[in-house]
Amino acid sequence: MTAPDASAAAHLVALTTTPTAESGRALVRALVERRLVACGTVVPGCGSVYRWRGAIEEQDEALVVLKTTAARWPELSQTLPRLHPYEVPELVALPVVAAHAPYLEWLSAETSAQEDGKE
Repeated sequence: MTAPDASAAAHLVALTTTPTAESGRALVRALVERRLVACGTVVPGCGSVYRWRGAIEEQDEALVVLKTTAARWPELSQTLPRLHPYEVPELVALPVVAAHAPYLEWLSAETSAQEDGKE
C-alpha cells in the first residue's frame, strides 16, 4: 500500500491563532461568509510561547482550525492576513489525505465560489 500523495490533496486543514475566542469566531464568520472556508473550529484556552522582535513572549490564545479546499487556498492566504488582528498571523495549511467522503463533498460545496441558491 502506498501513502496518499499530499501534494495532490484537494482539501486542506488550515491553522491560525487569535488573541481571543471572540476574535477567532469573528474571523471564521468573515471567512465562511466569503466561502473561503466551509467551517472553522475555535478552540479557546491555548497558550503560545514564541520569540518576537528579540524577546520571548507568552500569550493566551485561541486555536482556529479552518477547513477549506486547495482551490480556495490562494484567496484565503491573501484575505486572512487582512482580516486578522495580528501583524504577522500564523497561517499553516495541512493536506487532507483521507476523510469521510460525504464530509469532503459538503466542504467542496460550501467553498464553491458560487453564491447561495445558485449551486
